[in-house]
Amino acid sequence: MTATELPFPGLHSGVELVPTTDQTQTGKDFTSDQEVRWCPGCGDYAVLKAVQGFLPDLGLRRENIVFVSGIGCSSRFPYYLDTYGMHSIHGRAPSIATGLATAREDLSVWVVTGDGDALSIGGNHLIHALRRNVNMTILLFNNRIYGLTKGQYSPTSEAGKVTKSTPMGSVDHPFNPVSLALGAEGSFVARTIDSDRKHLTSVLSAAAAHRGTSLVEIYQNCPIFNDGAFDAIKNNDTKADAIIPLVHGEPIRFGAGGAKGVVRDRDTGGVKVVEVADVGEDAILVHDAHNPDPTTAFALSRLTAADYLHQAPIGIFRQVERPTYDDQARGQVVTAQTAAPGDRSDRLAALIGGGDTWTVA
Repeated sequence: MTATELPFPGLHSGVELVPTTDQTQTGKDFTSDQEVRWCPGCGDYAVLKAVQGFLPDLGLRRENIVFVSGIGCSSRFPYYLDTYGMHSIHGRAPSIATGLATAREDLSVWVVTGDGDALSIGGNHLIHALRRNVNMTILLFNNRIYGLTKGQYSPTSEAGKVTKSTPMGSVDHPFNPVSLALGAEGSFVARTIDSDRKHLTSVLSAAAAHRGTSLVEIYQNCPIFNDGAFDAIKNNDTKADAIIPLVHGEPIRFGAGGAKGVVRDRDTGGVKVVEVADVGEDAILVHDAHNPDPTTAFALSRLTAADYLHQAPIGIFRQVERPTYDDQARGQVVTAQTAAPGDRSDRLAALIGGGDTWTVA
């Protein structure tokens, strides 16, 4: 297989590929010998299994894949994958991944983080990775609670949430991770569900193929400290009215028989849910994930119910192309190394040895 035949064209062309003749890989090849230690029923198991089953499709050697995590239940992920990995510092995984992606063009870099790790202590690191558009895929597990430290409220817990750290109910206004990512102008932003293996795998495939920063929020159940947080979108009796599927190029309809839809809201400039019979099919908004303007994608993200119990758009909100940080940084290095006298290499030397330096006696 050549670089141009790579099933995921967003990955680096310099990556050494696995021969397709006698080294076909399976999920077992990406499964480490470590005992998986999560609570019984944790949604992390489903995500791990999906990722292990998906990685062979990348067509990459295990040594060309690296998973970086921060601190939290989800951050045990690197132990359970037979790839390179790092269990790093609380909230700082995107920064470490930025260094890896910039220094090693041959790596497929992944970040595994949670709602606490990514959006509290790691908030700035996350948004700067998104705005820089570094070549990495970020999996943000959102269970709306701190699980590893035994049940404190997190930046995505709903207002009024009673936890060990908020016995009278949280007075914090929660983050909407997708809105946050779109506000930082993330070039690939998606949301999926731990229990929907097919949808999860399809979103991971698209995220891996994207060149730049891909953020995938994964609704993930914590059966011990926040059980049933996403019952509305998982229960067969309610999910038709709770899940708003986003498919590029298709009208945004949901509910039994597609009876509900999303239209422009002329009063607010955003979008709203309506009965299709009341407005007609032609009025229903057609999803355009490739629109370079993130305004509509952001408006769609605001349809997520604040308590997560009523409705949530699921799918790829935004998928656009723009220059990446690490590609441009490497390009500057090459320019500096090959520049003629009087060009940028001399400017760098002049900066280092210029008048704004001094000697300490």
